[in-house]
Amino acid sequence: MTDQTTTGGAPPDEYLQAEVQRLLTEHPEVAEQGITANLRGHALVLCGEVESTQRREEILRLVMTRFPDVPIQMDVGLVRTQAPTEVEDLR
Repeated sequence: MTDQTTTGGAPPDEYLQAEVQRLLTEHPEVAEQGITANLRGHALVLCGEVESTQRREEILRLVMTRFPDVPIQMDVGLVRTQAPTEVEDLR
């Protein structure tokens, strides 16, 4: 996971949290339901997992472009998208 922080102006509130969640879900190029927007201190924290670093960067860029004055922390990790390399023993 990453922990990138952007500096911004006013601290986020619950309305902004809902706006960011809606943006991530409804934006046609992102449509990401696996990312949550949470308030932590004076920052908005984006949490969840995505399949690539490019996807993570696109989400950060989208939120920062739409809300340039909001301090944002990224806590978005990467999920494994390749098939396992070994057999799992289910005994």
